[in-house]
Amino acid sequence: MRNVDKKDVPAVTVPRLAIYLRKLRELRSRGVERISSKDLADMIDLNAAQIRKDFSYFGEFGTRGVGYEVTRLVDEISHSLGLDHSWNVVIVGAGLLGTALARYRGFSEQGFRLVAMFDSSATVIGASYGTGRVRSIADLEDFCREERVDIALVTVPAGEADGTVGRLAAAGVKAVLNFAPVKVHAPEDVLVHQVDLSSELMSLSFYLDREQA
Repeated sequence: MRNVDKKDVPAVTVPRLAIYLRKLRELRSRGVERISSKDLADMIDLNAAQIRKDFSYFGEFGTRGVGYEVTRLVDEISHSLGLDHSWNVVIVGAGLLGTALARYRGFSEQGFRLVAMFDSSATVIGASYGTGRVRSIADLEDFCREERVDIALVTVPAGEADGTVGRLAAAGVKAVLNFAPVKVHAPEDVLVHQVDLSSELMSLSFYLDREQA
């Protein structure tokens, strides 16, 4: 792939790249060497033209009539998504959700290195979940600076979320995945993505109720 300014890539393309990568890794593990955009589209229920357009932002590396080399696609998309090196991750909040996330093996498989968890409760400080040992929330800033933490997963109660994100930003953390059901504020140079589980469940409830009406 050619070097590309990622600001030129539409935001809606990035989640699709992750979908492509998961399927391509599966194909590679099964020994599949080449794949056409049509066959890939059929496997993931997307449009072949859309797939070709998404790939075109990063250069032309397919051959008409021959398709794409699966291993090269995996390497190129991994590079585009920044997965060809590891990222240091912390989880703030060692409750049920935080500890469940800490046990998720997919983090390390994708290049995300869980280096610590943080909580204010003495009952969990010192415990280990997955690869993350729970530290006192009082140590958050110093640890994030010393370990050069890149990404934080915030699973604290709603009332603590905004202050927690502010502390993370002050400690140099540049990306936050916020699971607390509240909008948080952060400096412009800190990327915050919201994961609102309750809203997703309400959305499902809406469609289920509509079908039963």
